[in-house]
Amino acid sequence: MQVLILLTLLFPLLSAPMARTVARRVEPRRATWLLTAAALLLAGTSCGALGLIVLAELVRIPAFARFGHLSLDVIAAGQFPSPWTAAPAGVLFGAAVFATGAFALRRARALGDARRHARELPGVGELVVTGDVAADAYTVPGRPGRIVVSTGMLDVLDEGGRSALLAHERAHLASRHHWFTAGARLAAAANPLVRPLATAVEYGVERWADEAAAAAVGDRRLVAQAIARAAVAAKATRPHRSVGAVLGAVLPEGRGWGGRHKQDTLAGAGPVPRRVAALLAPAPRAGLPATALCLFVLGIAALCALQAADHLQDVLEFARVKLR
Repeated sequence: MQVLILLTLLFPLLSAPMARTVARRVEPRRATWLLTAAALLLAGTSCGALGLIVLAELVRIPAFARFGHLSLDVIAAGQFPSPWTAAPAGVLFGAAVFATGAFALRRARALGDARRHARELPGVGELVVTGDVAADAYTVPGRPGRIVVSTGMLDVLDEGGRSALLAHERAHLASRHHWFTAGARLAAAANPLVRPLATAVEYGVERWADEAAAAAVGDRRLVAQAIARAAVAAKATRPHRSVGAVLGAVLPEGRGWGGRHKQDTLAGAGPVPRRVAALLAPAPRAGLPATALCLFVLGIAALCALQAADHLQDVLEFARVKLR
């Protein structure tokens, strides 16, 4: 059991190489699904392993053993982690639970604010054009979701560029990309080691939207040019957003939550040059080898966690039967 728990706790260390491999070699839509699932699974299994360490130590306490009708002799013979690991595991587990709950609460409030903001925007259509001279474009999730574009952004794009921009933002809404980024960031709140995966998911939804826009307008080069022009204009004007930024409608310049610049954990250039280069290259392939490798690693991580939990359950059941 000790080895299984240790392996489960070590698997999140593979987050950075996994993020680099999948983001580079796997088609964006599939990569986003895969990276989000990886972040949630690795964070969940590692937090579960910490919980198993805490539980294994609690059942050694006579009061808890009597409450659960467990035999201390059987429990003592079980291959449980060292008692010295219980205290740090308990602290880490408690911190993970607190951080996850706090993030979920903040995100729920932000989502509620976004829904209200979407209802309060003028007009009844999907598109809202503001009179701001600052170049800005973002989506607001809601029922219905809205696309907000400033006149400053529209002025720097030609007709084809505007079509590409709107197709990009529609892809964010249609595919509900805010749920992918929220899930990945929730996992990162539980276990900071999976932050590279969360950052890769935020880049992945942008690439997903880029490819959707290219398919919609039928011209990859046109989308690449629109991204480059929009990024330059947005960087020059640096518009301030409140609700839109909180909900992760990522601008073409690749900014993150709250309008703050994030360090891209993937090797190479920044997100905008890489997105432009990807659009100027041939359409991405499915990336089956990288997908299979990632799924294999995730399967092993899940198996280790399940085996550790199953071992603890078997010992506790045997201890209860033995007592009887």
